[in-house]
Amino acid sequence: MAETLATERLILRRWRETDRAPFRAINADPRVMEFFPSTLTASESDVAFERIRGHFEQHGFGLWAAELRQGRIFLGFVGLSIPPFQAHFMPAVEIGWRLRSGAWNRGLAVEGAREAVRYAFEDLGRTGLVSFTVPANKRSRRVMEKLGMTHDEHDDFDHPLLPAGHLLRRHVLCRLDREAWLGARRNNAC
Repeated sequence: MAETLATERLILRRWRETDRAPFRAINADPRVMEFFPSTLTASESDVAFERIRGHFEQHGFGLWAAELRQGRIFLGFVGLSIPPFQAHFMPAVEIGWRLRSGAWNRGLAVEGAREAVRYAFEDLGRTGLVSFTVPANKRSRRVMEKLGMTHDEHDDFDHPLLPAGHLLRRHVLCRLDREAWLGARRNNAC
């Protein structure tokens, strides 16, 4: 299990107790949580915090706490998780991210996610990854595109943890295949 991954600007690491308060602030930000059913209360955020930490213990990988190398500023998370529901694409490993709004539009989500993809394929030996969001979430969909993920509308689904008729229930699903990722890396080599 990787305790820490690093990129040019980011450290992806296991969570610390000192991450709890800034994680609460991120989850309480309406801009960050725009495409979720609601912002999270402090106690709901704490439940998510513990669930993320427990995922590492159970599966040996997870959503790493993301911080800037310069200044060691906590930004949110980037990493891998097993979705906690059944759907047509399960079993699967999801790549996901949630960064504070002040970190947006700087390529940090893509940078961290690329390292998580590399880890998933090279170190964990995964053969594919998924990511999903609501159709209107253009920021996350752009990250998926930059990762080389593909979208087939036949894969789209109604999120089973949201009630029928919920505005955010419909989700697009994107996939990234290990062989396609390796091929793209070879084609982009100098």
